Formats: sequence, C-alpha cells, structure tokens
Amino acid sequence: MNPCQSCHERDAVVRLTQIVGDDVTTVHLCSKCAAERGIETATEVAQTPLGAFLAAMDKGGAPMAAAAAVGEACPECGATLQDFRASGRLGCARCWITFERPLRDMLRRLHGATRHTGTGYARPGAEQLTVPEYRERTRTELGEQLRLAVAAEQFERAAELRDALRVLEGE
Repeated sequence: MNPCQSCHERDAVVRLTQIVGDDVTTVHLCSKCAAERGIETATEVAQTPLGAFLAAMDKGGAPMAAAAAVGEACPECGATLQDFRASGRLGCARCWITFERPLRDMLRRLHGATRHTGTGYARPGAEQLTVPEYRERTRTELGEQLRLAVAAEQFERAAELRDALRVLEGE
C-alpha cells in the first residue's frame, strides 16, 4: 500500500486525480488528509444513515441482490448496485435508467409505491398542498402563462409552456 503523499504517516486509501488542461496530477491520501480536503472515503460514506440503512436492507435479501450478482454496471460512470448499497448514492443520472428495475423494487418495498402521492414541500407558514392539488395549481398557472405568452406573441415561450403542460398532463 502507498503512504499518504500529504502527511507521509498513514497508508493512502484515496487516489485523487486532477486534470487541468493537459496536466494530469494523481495524489494518494490517507482518510484524514482526504477529509481535510473535503473528500469522503468509503468508510465515511458507509457510516451515512442511508448507506447503513441500505446495507441493512440488503442483508434481508433485497431485490437488488439478483441484479448485483450479475455485476451490472452503469455504462456512463461504471457504478454498480454494490456501490449504491455501500454509499446510498448513485454515480450519475444514467444510473437511474441502468438500475431502474431494482430501484423501483426497493422504492416499492420502502414506500409501498413507486409514485409520490403525499404532500409536497411547502415553505414554513405556506399552505400544504397534496400532490394532486399542487399539479392542478401548476396546470392552472402554466395555462395562464401560456395564454399571456400567446397574447404577447412570444411563441418560443408559448411552445415551452405548451410542452410543460403536456408533460404535467402525462403524469
């Protein structure tokens, strides 16, 4: 194992690669020196509440186990379900597509559904709306903005609002 290139006292557990222009610099750091630079190590990530929760779920025979046994990895970032279970974090936006089935199964087990049906976030002191109420209010506001954009002959904006309404109605 390599010694830490910062403190030269402990074994390095993190390899930090920085690319600036054509210059590539690699530094090996111990967990303490990495933390000082704001980098989480695998042991710190595993100690997060979500990482611990997912690890505990996996011990109960989670549906993610079958896909992880196949060793499927995200084609964009290379992350695996094992990485997700260890850290509670996906590697990139493509991971949601790559691991859709096991993530849906996990959400279904956790929440009883894969679609949010509760109340949406409201600032303190603001009225609480259920998701259907929020969607209806948003639909009304978008419709009014669309009407004003057409009246002002802002057709690009009107097209964006029309598309946003279609997406909202498709939900």
